[in-house]
Amino acid sequence: MKTTPDERLRELERRAHDEMARIEALCAGWSTLGDEDRDDLHSVVICGAGLSGLSIAFALKRRGIRSVHVIDQSEEGREGPWITCARMQTLRSPKYLSGPDLGIPSLTLRSWYEALNGADAWEALDKIGRQDWMAYLIWFRRTVGIDVENDTTLSSIDQGEGGLALTLSKGDGTSRTVTCRQLVMATGIDGCGGPRIPAMVKALPKSAWTHSNEPIAIDFLKGRDVAILGGGTSSFDWAVAALETGAREVTMFARSADLPRTEVLAWTNFPGFLGHFADLPDLERWRFAHLYFNFKVPPTQEQYDRARSHPGFTMQLGCGVRELSMDGGKVKLTTANGTCHADHLLLGTGYEINFALRPELAGLVEAAAFWKDCFQPPQGEENALLADHPYLGPGFELTPRYAEAGWVSRIHMFNTGALASLGPVSNGVTGLKYGVPRIVSALVKALFIEDSNRYLAALAAYDEPHFDPGIDEDVTTSREVLA
Repeated sequence: MKTTPDERLRELERRAHDEMARIEALCAGWSTLGDEDRDDLHSVVICGAGLSGLSIAFALKRRGIRSVHVIDQSEEGREGPWITCARMQTLRSPKYLSGPDLGIPSLTLRSWYEALNGADAWEALDKIGRQDWMAYLIWFRRTVGIDVENDTTLSSIDQGEGGLALTLSKGDGTSRTVTCRQLVMATGIDGCGGPRIPAMVKALPKSAWTHSNEPIAIDFLKGRDVAILGGGTSSFDWAVAALETGAREVTMFARSADLPRTEVLAWTNFPGFLGHFADLPDLERWRFAHLYFNFKVPPTQEQYDRARSHPGFTMQLGCGVRELSMDGGKVKLTTANGTCHADHLLLGTGYEINFALRPELAGLVEAAAFWKDCFQPPQGEENALLADHPYLGPGFELTPRYAEAGWVSRIHMFNTGALASLGPVSNGVTGLKYGVPRIVSALVKALFIEDSNRYLAALAAYDEPHFDPGIDEDVTTSREVLA
């Protein structure tokens, strides 16, 4: 009898739970110490319920950590960039990469996709569509039972009694303070800063430009002339989105005379690099990261072809914009090739590392150490971009700049800011299977060691019976008889 997609998904969920039971994927909870279940006290708070946040929450659940609270600023089902500010048609990652499943076959993207569409459809698939990816993450979250407090923003991080004091703000304007012992910032590509906005763009009215990280109703570009700054992947995503919504002319301006062609993540995807980048000495990590950032992210072949197929699309390569100004309601761009005008400016200018750009991190600027505080590169190998990255420990934890700031080591940066210290293991699907075990091991270790004396006392008081000899207390033992 033919089954429906919903029926096949229910069967897949049943199989996933069976697989987890067979391999003891969800271990027993830890010995109760009496204070884990308060609403205002958590062992771990995870800020961000996208791919990374869900994966870490699932991994902590598998390690028996019960008091984990996950928050996300977005409404349910819109976590991460996939259906908000992402504009590409598909993910860049190969479809076969392991994701949040953490080794459970029935929780994989492939199993979910085949349950909905069949094995032949999976075989014919090149890359997963971003909206399908979002649907998969929603299904995953429901199947493994991860609760998320949505519409909740982390507003500030302070030292608290026995941990960190977090101010959580709601969309309705209310806020509350909770305490956690460890905090994970699973906040994605802008999690240690924000969008990079050139100074000449900032001088324009905000209504004249939009950065690629901004969720907008792009149909306002219909019938308009558009200029794009940048020649990387987000710029091509902009171009396709604008052209296919009906923009009249789209012109891309890029300083480089050549488009990027090489996907550096493809080279890094082997166990030695992703698994042990963090174990290298500082100089080697610096040199690897320096080379990594020299590789610009190319567009997908599909996005490039879609853009080039439109007669209204042109590229001006090797032609950086020298000056921007407003001219009669339009943006005037001055380049080496002359001047042109656009109704709107779209930015594919990337992101910068700058704690001061994020309200919850601004108070850590003086307390946390950055690479520029801890490492002096050899002459000729300076890199301001790398120098601004936080200098993280092996468990993604912030390093205190001075002794009194030791509390910042409770904050773990599982986002793009970790790249200089731990490699590309927290900025997408490729390195996830290496980054998640590392951070979860660090969290579990920290929680146990901090409470080791309490666990020692619990062991001393432990008297749960596991054996009943079946002898009444008034029965004389054989040893007493012999005596």
